[in-house]
Amino acid sequence: MATICNMGAEIGATTSVFPYNHRMKTYLEKTGRGGVAALADDFKDLLVPDKGCEYDQVIEINLDTLKPHINGPFTPDLAHLVSEIGGVAQKSGWPLEVKVGLIGSCTNSSYEDMGRAASLAKQALDKGMKCKAQFTVTPGSEQIRATIERDGYAKILTDVGGLVLANACGPCIGQWDRRDVKKGEKNTIVTSYNRNFTGRNDANPATHAFVTSPEIVTAMAIAGRLDFDPETDFLTAPSGEKFKLQAPSGDELPSRDFDPGQDTYQHPPAKGDSQPVDVSPQSQRLQLLEPFDRWSGEELEDLQVLIKVKGKCTTDHISAAGPWLKFRGHLDNISNNLLIGAVNIENEKVNQVKNQLTGEYSGVPDTARYYKKHGVQWLVVGDENYGEGSSREHAALEPRHLGGRVILTKSFARIHETNLKKQGMLPLTFSNPSDYDKIRPDDKVSIHGLKDFLPGKPLKGIIQHRDGSQDTVSLNHTFNETQIEWFKAGSALNRMKELQ
Repeated sequence: MATICNMGAEIGATTSVFPYNHRMKTYLEKTGRGGVAALADDFKDLLVPDKGCEYDQVIEINLDTLKPHINGPFTPDLAHLVSEIGGVAQKSGWPLEVKVGLIGSCTNSSYEDMGRAASLAKQALDKGMKCKAQFTVTPGSEQIRATIERDGYAKILTDVGGLVLANACGPCIGQWDRRDVKKGEKNTIVTSYNRNFTGRNDANPATHAFVTSPEIVTAMAIAGRLDFDPETDFLTAPSGEKFKLQAPSGDELPSRDFDPGQDTYQHPPAKGDSQPVDVSPQSQRLQLLEPFDRWSGEELEDLQVLIKVKGKCTTDHISAAGPWLKFRGHLDNISNNLLIGAVNIENEKVNQVKNQLTGEYSGVPDTARYYKKHGVQWLVVGDENYGEGSSREHAALEPRHLGGRVILTKSFARIHETNLKKQGMLPLTFSNPSDYDKIRPDDKVSIHGLKDFLPGKPLKGIIQHRDGSQDTVSLNHTFNETQIEWFKAGSALNRMKELQ
């Protein structure tokens, strides 16, 4: 259930909900929250779907016929049967050798997940085998780390060749000092993480990253092959004996309750408003935020197209992770990664757009900074499901910081759409998605209707082409009354301060 909730964002779900059940109750009790479980029991009749409710779509999955899958490379929605991935990889030219298997992080890192991975590792160890690929384990929490160490799972995973990392995001978001391959070197990794966009894990665009279950990752790390199917294929022990891995097993919850591990919580001061926050002006990693400017009260006129994006544009494309994460506390520095992974429809290249003021080509953030310096507001034109992936706040902060006003797309991932609203940006969609084709990379666009900005009322886009011709298009939005107040105030934080 937790994995489905975690992964729901990949298909644009704002949230995923399961009805209250006995497994939730047991988990709450095992984690020291028996009072919450008792309260939920008292109101369990309310923690279910409403009687007679209807759904837009119902998908039925027969678990008896479900087979192991693996998704990728480069996107979490390209699914293959594990039994067929070898053939697909050969035809597609994807490397069959698995360089690294990685399990854990916030997704698929439960006690049961770790136990099932350890049960496979134990089978290999019993035959004298270790992983042929590198193998890393990222506990999902301090509680999981401490409990798998206490119960021996961590030792088994280490003995089979695994490296237990800190319980943090780690390689899942690119916090990985990878040294076994050079940047640009084609290779395959297999993870149980939630996303596998280009360059996300190791900043190498040539890394073919696949996502699958912790059990399949562990099996492939032991075999060292992408075309290894643990349901049918044999491994060869150092003794020469051939054997098959048996289906993994693992306890859903520990028999002795969870070990909470180290208590690293630091309580804030009782009166935080009197606590000074000193940040060095010379710091490259920390910078105090300044409020964004309020809406002027006028229509947005002649916004320059910064980039017209072609195809998939995730939050990883908008604000890359990896080495950039050291600048998360410094908005101006991290803004130097704005849209550097997005494909420019004009030339099919990444991080190369034409500066319409100088006529020269340069990086997207460089061009945005130039426009801002010269008082030119701009917009981004995007494709379908713009902003899917991590709910990365910087992907909304950066365009606002560098002078952007509008993100205009065929459709949005809803979490990113809301993040843009919170920063005072205007996320808009074409009423007719084919109007995307009317905008050229050197156009200017005006947005009218903001003086009478109301929920459910479309805005008007006037596209000014360089040859003097114009197109007028209808633009939709999903702003409610509160979100319109955010826009007018300049951001949600600005509005909150107004209400104090």
